Amino acid sequence: MGVDLESLSEATSGAIGSLLSTTILYPLDTCKTKYQAEVQAHGQQKYRNLSDVLWEAISTRQILSLYQGLGTKNLQSFIAQFVYFYGYSYFKRLYLEKSGSKSIGTKANLILAAAAGACTAIVTQPLDTASSRMQTSAFGKSKGLWKTLTEGTLSDAFDGLGISLLLTSNPAIQYTVFDQLKQRLLKQKVKEAGKGSSPVVLSAFTAFLLGAASKSVATFLTYPAIRCKVMIQAADPDDDDRTKKDQPRSRKTLSGVIYAIWRREGTLGFFKGLQAQITKTVLSSALLLMIKEKITATTWVLILAIRRYLLLTRGSNSLKHSCSNIGALLGKHQSELDLAASSSK
Repeated sequence: MGVDLESLSEATSGAIGSLLSTTILYPLDTCKTKYQAEVQAHGQQKYRNLSDVLWEAISTRQILSLYQGLGTKNLQSFIAQFVYFYGYSYFKRLYLEKSGSKSIGTKANLILAAAAGACTAIVTQPLDTASSRMQTSAFGKSKGLWKTLTEGTLSDAFDGLGISLLLTSNPAIQYTVFDQLKQRLLKQKVKEAGKGSSPVVLSAFTAFLLGAASKSVATFLTYPAIRCKVMIQAADPDDDDRTKKDQPRSRKTLSGVIYAIWRREGTLGFFKGLQAQITKTVLSSALLLMIKEKITATTWVLILAIRRYLLLTRGSNSLKHSCSNIGALLGKHQSELDLAASSSK
């Protein structure tokens, strides 16, 4: 079986875009995660808003601690996006071949995106859990990846997996909305440009706006589950001071987290940090789609160049056919997918 160049191109560009967007926005992600993980107790609250987290890092001279867990997060983000983009692109191509259709409807798109997201969540859940614990540890006291994963049981590494599977609806909604809006815009541009013109693509700014709008809708609908997941995965307050190996990590359950939020913060507590979550996820997803939009064409040029070299070394006569289809391929591979994870918390 030959290499699926379409899926490979989508996966590579998606993974690179995710890596860059995650690194750029990581300090904001750390502040957001620590703010979400805190539950008000007895009328006392350490963080009143997102800026309090940032001020704590500045006042304690732990600015670099805003990047604690960045390596783990990038590893998780890269793997998650690669698996998701490859899986979605592969499922999409398989669906079109089996159904004989030329396009995918909204319902089918949701199912394909959810299937790819479920596979991604299972593969990357231990890394997702580790990165959350490292981010929510006290500034300057974050542990390494291996120590974070091995301090508990195997099941602890998969904390929040059920919610992660539920949250596959988040990227599914986002990318479905994005793809449908994008296809309408591209069809309109193709009509205006006419036949015989070069492949039409979205501008970086347009991709950014579409990504922001689609992610805002998905985040609002799934936010209560997002906060519960963060609280389940967060480091315990006494984790940093625990020295005895026989002292187990307290187990957090979904029902326990829901009850804690309801009892201490009320209904609005389920939406604590929503603004910060939307700000971070919208910027992250929009940057991912914008970067991926521009990387995809370059990735295809590189892949086709390698393929051309291999064909030449084998003395193949199919080179002319491959080169003649480059323009069509570049115009075809513009579907946007998600993270994401990652993730998505």
